[in-house]
Amino acid sequence: MIAYDLQCAEGHRFEGWFEDAKAYDQQRREGLLVCPVCDSPEVVRVPSTFAIKGIKTGGAPTPRKPTAAEAEVMARAVMHYVESQFDNVGPDFAKEALKIHYGVSEPRNIRGSSTPGEEETLREEGVQFFKVPLPDPSPDKPSPPDSEQ
Repeated sequence: MIAYDLQCAEGHRFEGWFEDAKAYDQQRREGLLVCPVCDSPEVVRVPSTFAIKGIKTGGAPTPRKPTAAEAEVMARAVMHYVESQFDNVGPDFAKEALKIHYGVSEPRNIRGSSTPGEEETLREEGVQFFKVPLPDPSPDKPSPPDSEQ
């Protein structure tokens, strides 16, 4: 396996793992490489500091804060992923999570809403969950006060 530092046309940097250099070249030719942040197909290899002899990084680099536009793109990408990969069970989140936990329902990704009391019950029962604050899909409306699971 070989790891390459990659960058899209929008400047998003990420790492890609390939079986070998030929696999990278083939995937690039076939248009299979896309940016995980913005889905741009314009992806190129960029020099890695580890690959450049004599460069010392002086420790871990300080990550830069994303711009508001980048944060919005990332938030919308997360929202799209959650909406497309998780079943929306609405206010029945706690009930469905318990059914899955105890084997009454088939395991699957779910999302929905719950009350603080229901969340405490889930914790007591050992059900793992986490809250994802999703942006409002419509920029005209204010965001709801509660987050989905």
